[in-house]
Amino acid sequence: MKQIDINCDMGESFGNFRVGNDEAVFPYITSANIACGFHGGDPVHMEKTILNALKYGVKIGAHPGYPDLAGFGRRTMDLKAEELTAIIKYQVSAIKGMAESLGGKLSYVKPHGALYNKASNSEQETRAIIKGIRAIDPELIFMGLAGSIMEEIAKSEGMPFAAEAFADRRYEPNGRLMSRAKEGSVLGDAEVASDQVLSIAKDHQLTASNGEVLEVHAQSVCIHGDNPSAVDILKAIDEKLAAHGIAKQSFS
Repeated sequence: MKQIDINCDMGESFGNFRVGNDEAVFPYITSANIACGFHGGDPVHMEKTILNALKYGVKIGAHPGYPDLAGFGRRTMDLKAEELTAIIKYQVSAIKGMAESLGGKLSYVKPHGALYNKASNSEQETRAIIKGIRAIDPELIFMGLAGSIMEEIAKSEGMPFAAEAFADRRYEPNGRLMSRAKEGSVLGDAEVASDQVLSIAKDHQLTASNGEVLEVHAQSVCIHGDNPSAVDILKAIDEKLAAHGIAKQSFS
């Protein structure tokens, strides 16, 4: 039976600011990328999200980003490699320690936002991230964009890697995510987004912004927690995967 992991960016609320609808999303996912406090999240929301992951049997992942709370981690930053490695170590350590204190286990690390996008095209950024992850726990899985430099370098270094595609993002013909600055880059239509997931899981394909069909081999598909249509998209994904005999299963 074919299977696919469904992951979501979670725990991104902080203080009095609410981001996403975690409670409604959890029943539909198999892996949770939990914000570590730099782009979103705070200790209270981190702990609450970990407890929900344990409640629903969802794999726990760290979701570190640039130190950019005001910009939600979606603004590119030029950091020295040693600074970025330290930032990754700090955030991964926080989630790992909190998860273990609650009887859970951290399984993987997925960079957030602008950090993810930059690492997808940057060997230096990717190596700095990998160095930070390995310093905390060499058994942690690195999740990144399928077919990108992240996958290439991780595999060349013998690091466990989970290739990821996206349910609610449009792709450029080169296989990279379309910039959020472009109209139509974020998919809000549940039918369109769920069709994209089905195509990825069933045929290892997706359609780029210009209509070109791209080959993509992904173990996990992401839905963004701050997408207002997240729950509707997840429900549609559930229905289509079930109709085609494709199981939802964590990659780790």
